[in-house]
Amino acid sequence: MAGLRKKRRIQIIVAAFVALGLATAIIGYAMRDGINFFYMPDQVLADPPPETQVFRLGGNVEEGSIHEGEGVQFTFRVTDGVNAVPVAYVGRDPRPDLFGEGQGTIATGRLVGGVFQATELLAKHDESYVPREVIEGLRDAGVYVAPEGGGEGGGGGD
Repeated sequence: MAGLRKKRRIQIIVAAFVALGLATAIIGYAMRDGINFFYMPDQVLADPPPETQVFRLGGNVEEGSIHEGEGVQFTFRVTDGVNAVPVAYVGRDPRPDLFGEGQGTIATGRLVGGVFQATELLAKHDESYVPREVIEGLRDAGVYVAPEGGGEGGGGGD
């Protein structure tokens, strides 16, 4: 009787580990498209991701690069101060009010034929905010200049 209980416990423990592994695999599979990596223009140009990969592109909107298209569609370039990636916004929402030339932005989409096809745009939400990822990328490129007043981005939720 004691041997049967021990065998049953072992079976339950093994079954629990198998179920845990299976649940982890299913969750990982389901989230594979929900994980967006963040890239700066220099990273995109040095090692372009596959066209099927959704990722976030961050930097500043290059001066003089915004060109209106039909409806809510428009094009612009995202720069890190050294390199720039052309972006075509193909989303359904109008351009954010605070989106503009020289401003920090993060776009979500795919790189197709050398042009980033953005489906979502995020813009800074006050005069001194720049997304933390953009600040870090601009610092790495050696072109980040802190805004007046010493404020750095990344704080103050939406």
